[in-house]
Formats: sequence, C-alpha cells, structure tokens
Amino acid sequence: MGKTIENIKGGLIVSCQALPEEPLHSAYIMGRMAVAAREGGAAGIRANTKEDIAEIKKNVDLPVIGIVKRNYPDSRIYITPTMQEVEELMEVKPEIIALDATNTVRPCGLDLETFYDQIRSRYPDQMLMADCSTVEEALQADRMGFDFIGTTLVGYTEQSRELKIEQDNFSIIREILDKVSHRVIAEGNINTPEKVRKVMDLGVYSVVVGSAITRPQLITRSFVQALA
Repeated sequence: MGKTIENIKGGLIVSCQALPEEPLHSAYIMGRMAVAAREGGAAGIRANTKEDIAEIKKNVDLPVIGIVKRNYPDSRIYITPTMQEVEELMEVKPEIIALDATNTVRPCGLDLETFYDQIRSRYPDQMLMADCSTVEEALQADRMGFDFIGTTLVGYTEQSRELKIEQDNFSIIREILDKVSHRVIAEGNINTPEKVRKVMDLGVYSVVVGSAITRPQLITRSFVQALA
C-alpha cells in the first residue's frame, strides 16, 4: 500500500463522480471516466459510493480516495458521515477514505474525534483523509492523526463562507502547509492547469481536480456563459 500511495505524490488525482441527478450517473460511466483520466496521466482517482469504486478498480490500477455522499436529516455533513458509509467503503477497500472533518455537528450529535476513534479502532491500518474548510479544522485533524489533510470544503461551510482558494495567493493552503505535520492534498476550486502547478509548487502532496475535468454539463455551461 505504501508504494501505491507514494505514487500520488506530486501527481494529479481526478475526481470521477456523478450524483443521481446528473447526466453521467452510472458506475459503468465512472469506470470509463477513470480510464480516460488514467490515459491522461492521472496518478489517482477520487470516487463516490462502493458501486462506483468497485467498477473503477476493475478498470484502472490507481490508488482511490473513496467517499460516500449521503444526507442525514439532523446534520449538514454528507461526505462519509457515519460508520455505515465507512463499512460500505471497506467492502471495496479504497486506499484512502475521506470524510468531512469540519466542526459541523455530525449525525446523531457525534463529534469528529469520537467518529475518528471509532474508525481507527475498527480499521487501524486504513488511511484517512480529512476534508476541511478552515485552518483551525486542518490543525485539529492534524493533531488527531489523519494521514492526509484536504482543503476540499474551503468556502462550502458556514464557517468558511468568506474563504476562497484563489490563484493569486492561495493563502489558506500556505497557512495549512506551514502549520500541519501530515501530508496536504489541495482540493476545491482548483480548476485550471495554472492553479494545479501553483499549488503543487507551494508544497502540497498532490492535487484533486473534479468538475473541470469530469462534469461536462458544468464545463459546457462555462463556455456558454462566456457567450452571454
């Protein structure tokens, strides 16, 4: 596993996801999308649901960051919210499991540290990635021992609404890199090759790009809006 994970160092991770309401929603299509990403030089894949991950693993021999997006009525967290999602992912054994590591209240009022301890107790060797939205959350995840710290949710939570990952300074990534000891994966609003190069030069372990590569409806919309 160590050698496989090491392969993503300095490389591009492509997020191959399509939610039920999206045109490309299909495990088969995500498997083919992963093949296309691999042919383009991707070093890893980020994927949602055990069905998609199983199909992706049939098609490409790349490390996978696995998540399950699921809504619960008592929480805004939807990226691998509970042990149920972790158990589903362990059926297909992604190299890394990512979960929302923000300070938002979890389903059933569970706090992040308790949830983290539950996962570590049951699966001590499973690598975990913290999807964070603020520097403070990244520091907490670092102290807890997450293997990877991600900037996935910057700008997407109430506590980070004013924060952005911007090409001009990437100040939040710089600050996280300065303060944490675990590997940092840049993700979120990194939608051009220039931004990918910039954040990699800052010293992140790897970079995740999703919508700008794998969501054609959003890519098309950006071109159409340019004509409006």
